[in-house]
Amino acid sequence: MIIADESHRSVYKKFRAIFQHFDALEVGLTATPVRFIERNTYGLFGCEDRDPTSHFSFEDAINAKPSFLVPFRVMAVSTQFSRSGFRYTQMSLEQQTQLEDQEPRAEQVDYESQDLDKHFFNRDTTRLIWRSLMENGIRETTGSHVGKTIVFARSHVHAVYLAEVFSEIYPQYGSAFCRVIDNQEPKADQLIDDFKNSENELTIAISVDMLDTGIDVPQVVNLVFAKPVKSYVKFWQMIGRGTRLSENLFGAGRDKTEFLIFDHWSNFWFFDEEYKEKQPSRQKSLLQHIFEARIELAQAALDKMDQDVFQGAAGLIIGDVRAVRDTNAIDARDKWRELEMLADGERVHHFAAATQADLLSIAAPLQHLRSIRGDEDAYRFDLLMTRLELELVRGGPNAPKVQDLRARVEEGVELLAKNQNPVKAKADSIQQVRSKEFWATVQVHELEGIRRELRGIMKYQQFAPTTRVAPQIFDVTDTGFTAEAYIPRLEGLDLVEYKRRVEAVLHGHFAENAVLQRIRAGKAVREEELEDLAKLVLAVDDKANVMHLTGHDPETRRSLLAVFRGLVGLDALAVERAFMAFVHKHPRLSSQQLRFLQVLQNYIAQNGGIEIERLYEPPFTTIHAESMDGIFTDPTDVDELLAILTIFEPRRAVPSERPPTSQAL
Repeated sequence: MIIADESHRSVYKKFRAIFQHFDALEVGLTATPVRFIERNTYGLFGCEDRDPTSHFSFEDAINAKPSFLVPFRVMAVSTQFSRSGFRYTQMSLEQQTQLEDQEPRAEQVDYESQDLDKHFFNRDTTRLIWRSLMENGIRETTGSHVGKTIVFARSHVHAVYLAEVFSEIYPQYGSAFCRVIDNQEPKADQLIDDFKNSENELTIAISVDMLDTGIDVPQVVNLVFAKPVKSYVKFWQMIGRGTRLSENLFGAGRDKTEFLIFDHWSNFWFFDEEYKEKQPSRQKSLLQHIFEARIELAQAALDKMDQDVFQGAAGLIIGDVRAVRDTNAIDARDKWRELEMLADGERVHHFAAATQADLLSIAAPLQHLRSIRGDEDAYRFDLLMTRLELELVRGGPNAPKVQDLRARVEEGVELLAKNQNPVKAKADSIQQVRSKEFWATVQVHELEGIRRELRGIMKYQQFAPTTRVAPQIFDVTDTGFTAEAYIPRLEGLDLVEYKRRVEAVLHGHFAENAVLQRIRAGKAVREEELEDLAKLVLAVDDKANVMHLTGHDPETRRSLLAVFRGLVGLDALAVERAFMAFVHKHPRLSSQQLRFLQVLQNYIAQNGGIEIERLYEPPFTTIHAESMDGIFTDPTDVDELLAILTIFEPRRAVPSERPPTSQAL
């Protein structure tokens, strides 16, 4: 059996070959949301598009009894500069004066908001990032400072800068409290171990990619998004760093129940409002581009009846096919017979349409199997020269595309480090490229000679730096600081937040409410009583709207009774009494049957009821794969149990006698 973690990445290249080569059962696992898995992944595992064999969402994990993950709250944090940019023309007189003292050309300072912490730093903005965490973050057991926190930084330079500013404004915590953990830190592995250790003083980890995914630190209670994130999949993986359960985190019996996210880049807003789903296109390797360009060159030469150019291109194509075959990779072995036939010189030199189609569909996609490590510059030059040769065949030396590609070749040659001995050895070829006479009458075989001569020295190109040595650092007072609770809508998280708010109101203000007590006892309540209770909840917290929890889809909409029962549960004794007669009637129930009944009673008490189809899902199928049907073999017993369960099926309350009203909740 083949088990693939992160299976949304398994559909291309070497990983796909494993599935196709071996005859085995295949199980794919991924934490990527259903709608962001590429269509080919579903096909690879024999599933309909967006219909995985099993799907367990973040919302399911939170709402499970007991929960498997903890929910989160979001604080959307912003300032004048993070919203509007860092522009001299938009600053107040006081801010302009501060900037003028630090920058001789202050009037020219004009940065977009997205340049913050990338092309420039502003210390006061960074102080606000730290203060929002240190003053509002979830704190550890004693309440003296924040609990374990991951800060996601934009780059190593940004991470080091964040750590420096933290040390300036919070020197009392010492050097070990807040550390940068990234791949430029030689002791990164030890620091990760220290961060995982709840007894270690390392509390704030500033991460650059290293802690974004794949690390499990249950004690993390704060995440700080100090960078923008554009990948929905990576965004969820980063959120996952805080979702782990942690028992007794805040002392005996005080478990971790939530974590807090500080979003300084409107990432949640972006994915709620702006993000448009797009499936990634399959990327061709550099060698595939070269191979396909050579096929085009061969066809163009045939069209022009230039046999010499065709023979040269055909020889290169045959060499490319043989190089793939000789890799002995799984993909190549699976296509060995086809590759052997396509490596036949006679077949390729006939260059029939069928042969071209096979070359493009079979040999071209396998070109990535060849290793070009360390020679990437040489192969990029091969591609450039092959395209130049193709355009020369099609249009002659004066064709516009030839002139464009010629300019790129000349530019590449001028970038070569002329003081390097390997470059000096190719002086004649370099002079040819520089010669106008050479280009005036250039032939394909001459370009091919240049390609062969210069490809090996293209790694000696020297590119002029185009960016500043380091980001500019300013210290201008940032204003307009806001830190507001944000309820995200992605992946049903708005319902999770609403449910938590409603539960908090019910437990905090209506624990002794007569209607709720009757609901818990499984007694009848009228619809008008539930509507009145929903209004009372909304009066306490205007964002705790019970009606949101009933749903908007008419086919899946729940009744108010089902919602309230799910929120407060049922009294365990009331549920037990409903099953008592069945247990007395069958005194010889097996231990497996009794265990099933106990799990069933607990589920009903915690969730306020059960739908019959829910019986054929975990936890009931963990006791027996066929659930109740496999545990109770007598059909009469099953019918009796179903009759009991109908009492606890989600249903509507007793119809209200109140006249209709147009008042909306």
